[in-house]
Amino acid sequence: MKKIIIKITSIVLALLVLFSTLSFTVAKHYCGDFLVDVSFTGEAEACGMEMSNVSEAKMKSCCKDEVHKVEGQDELQFQKIDNFSFEKQQFLAAYFLSFKKLLVKNASKNIFYKDFSPPDIPTDYQVLYQVFLI
Repeated sequence: MKKIIIKITSIVLALLVLFSTLSFTVAKHYCGDFLVDVSFTGEAEACGMEMSNVSEAKMKSCCKDEVHKVEGQDELQFQKIDNFSFEKQQFLAAYFLSFKKLLVKNASKNIFYKDFSPPDIPTDYQVLYQVFLI
């Protein structure tokens, strides 16, 4: 049970880091009051009612584009290991090697036989000594 909780917690924390640094853009195209297209990867497709001539440009267009940009976290904290002296390296190596031996699983295996039958007793000791329970 403890291993499952640890795995779930580590997955949740990894997803939290991933989604906190993720940035994306949502582009929407409206024609009038109706949403025509939504795009998460680039520009939204137009509905085909855009005005192309200069004379039509003086008129108000019924189409509009909206772009929503969701910014993720850009500044992450990185720690450099500049002062990792030889004594610290020795301590880390000794610490790792000493606890590596402590955390080894037991290699003994329990072997259970599927069709095990007890050995045959060649003589019946109750009859041989004539000892019976009354």
